[in-house]
Formats: sequence, structure tokens, C-alpha cells
Amino acid sequence: MGPDLRRARLAVTVAYVGQGISFAALVTRIPALQEKFGLSDGALGLLVGLVPIIAGVGSVLAGTAVEKRGSRAVLRVMGPIVPLSLVVVGFAPDIPVLLVGLVALGFGLGAVDAAMNIAGVRVQDDMGRSLVAGFYATWSFAGFVGALLASAAAGSSLSLGLFFALIALVLVPVQLLVGPWLLPGHPTPQVLSSDAATIHWRPVMLVGIALMCVYIADSGASTFGADYLHKGLGSTQSVAALAFAAYALFTVAGRLIVDRWVDRVGAVPLVRIGGIVAVVAAAGIALAPSPAFAIAAFALLGLGICPAIPLAFTAAASHDKTSSGLAVARVNVFNYVGFVVGAPLIGGIAEGASLRWAFAVLVPVLLVVPLLAGWFRVAPHQAPDHDGHLLGEPT
Repeated sequence: MGPDLRRARLAVTVAYVGQGISFAALVTRIPALQEKFGLSDGALGLLVGLVPIIAGVGSVLAGTAVEKRGSRAVLRVMGPIVPLSLVVVGFAPDIPVLLVGLVALGFGLGAVDAAMNIAGVRVQDDMGRSLVAGFYATWSFAGFVGALLASAAAGSSLSLGLFFALIALVLVPVQLLVGPWLLPGHPTPQVLSSDAATIHWRPVMLVGIALMCVYIADSGASTFGADYLHKGLGSTQSVAALAFAAYALFTVAGRLIVDRWVDRVGAVPLVRIGGIVAVVAAAGIALAPSPAFAIAAFALLGLGICPAIPLAFTAAASHDKTSSGLAVARVNVFNYVGFVVGAPLIGGIAEGASLRWAFAVLVPVLLVVPLLAGWFRVAPHQAPDHDGHLLGEPT
């Protein structure tokens, strides 16, 4: 691996770290925002729900921008926008300014999500081995660090604005420093003029549907896992918190080994087995006779769904013969659809019946993943190298 690829890999890692820390810092300080502005639960839900919706728009527009300018240009501009938008949110004196900050943050998160996945797949292609799951493990660990920092800030006299400003003060200079190391990541004229330069949208959309189902489960487990243990199974609040901890821990652990195993057994078996494990885990959660059993099932759920997320972007890229990144950006939108649908779906069923029945609904939802696993097959894909030639093409 040459120095350019090592630097490119580090630069992409920085993008994932920035996203993980920024997102965790926001979601863990939502109670502080609610208290600062005196928001009702309904008003808070509308404001926070705006972020993933705007993120979906950002992801779509980023795909178009990457097609024209490349993922490096998008990441160098939008990467710093995310922590800087956090600062606007933290120092917002009123609701209109808060709304502006949240819109900018949502747009930035969506744009960077799309661009960093495109950049990650590009580095992966040039290095010739699976890397995207490792990038997602880094994202998860960065989110864990961000949550710890937010917890420490909440227990101190540090204001919300200053906390977010400190995050930006660390992240933005690093993002600017490594920005030039990113690979261009956009189609070359040779590729675009080729007769084979097409995007096969049907498999891309089917992979996106599977990804959406995974994020429905992720959103439901993250939002209602602790509530289910506490209210549904009678655990203490401290024990209930272990549901998400187990889920997150095993998601990270699974992502650490996905890259190694996908190179050995292939993406399709890994996604199919993971999907079946996730279905069994969801059934275990719904039928759990005790908090300990449910915690183990949440851990199994995290392990089961972890292959599908990174491998969805690899599969999407393999069906994009233009190497434009547009397919990756479109698949990324299903991430936000699942996130927006998941919590209301689980919450609505819980309100009408119970959380046990709500988690039972995840069984048929997750069954979609192994059924669509065949579309995760990575088609032959040649990414352009640094000089604009196809890898393996005579120069």
C-alpha cells in the first residue's frame, strides 16, 4: 500500500470519526436543548425529526455533486459544516436560529454520509480488500467517545454552546489538514464514454430496501430498548440501559470482523447469515422472559445486522459502472428512511398494543434482509486510479 493510499485511508477515517462524534454529541444533549428552549415532547420530536429528513435531501444532492466534482471536493467543504452547525445549534438564542442550525446540520450529515461512503468504497477498491466495515466500526467507536464527552460536559458547568465549540475546535482543523489526502473519487471521461458505463438501478434499489429494514430495527432498538426492559420486563433503569450498551457493543465487535470474513466467504453468505441471526434475535427480544434474556437478544441483534450496513454500500458501488458514486448516495437515503420510520413504527404499535408486540413486528421486517441478500453480490468493479485510468487498463 503506497503512501497516497495510506493517507487517503486516514482521511476517510477522519470523516467517519467526525460524523460519529458530532452525531453522538447532538443526540446525547437533546435533553439540554429541550430544557434551554422549553420545548414540549411533541415540538422536540418535530425538530429532531427534521434532521434525518433534511439529511436525506443532503445525501441526494451530494450524489449529484460527487458525480460532477468528486467525493473529495464534497467532503472538504461539507465535513467542517457538520461541527460548525453544531456550534450554531449550541449558541442559538431562539427557535428560528436553532432551526437554521438543525437544517444545516442535517444537510451536512447527509452530504458527508454519502460522500464518505463513496470515498471509503473508492479506497477499498484501490487497495483491493474490504475496508468499509472497519470504517463503520470507527464511526461507532467515535460515537461512543462522543457520548462519553457529552456525559462529562453535562455534569460540568460547560454550556452547550461551548461544548459544541470545543468539538468543532478539534475536528475542523483535522478535517482541513487531511482533506487534500482524499482521493478524487469521481468518474473520468474514459469511464463515462464507455458503452459499459451504466448504473444498474434495480439491484441498487433492492439493496437499499434491505438497508432500510436494517435501520428500522436499529432505530427501534436504539429508541425503545431500554424502555422495553424497564416497563415491559420490570428491570431497573440501570439494568435497562444495558440493552443499548449490549446492542452497540456487539455491533462494533461484528464490524471489526466483517472485513476479514467478507474477503473469505463473500458478501452474500455474510449478509444472509447475519439477517437470519437478526430475525432470531428479534424473536428472542419479543419472547424474552427476563431482562437478562432480552439483553442477550439485543446483543445478538447488533451482531446480526452489522454486516448489511457497510456491505450495502460496497454492493451499490459495484453496480455503478460509471464509478460516479451516485448509486452509493441513493442507497444512503434508505438509511434515513429506515431511521424515520423505525421509531414511530415501534412507538405506534407499543401504544396500541405493547412493546413486546412492537418488537415482534421486527421479525418480518428483518426477514427481508436474508431474502434480498443475493443482491449484495459484488459485481466486477474497476475503480479509476489516481491518474484517471481504469485499474488494470494499459497506460
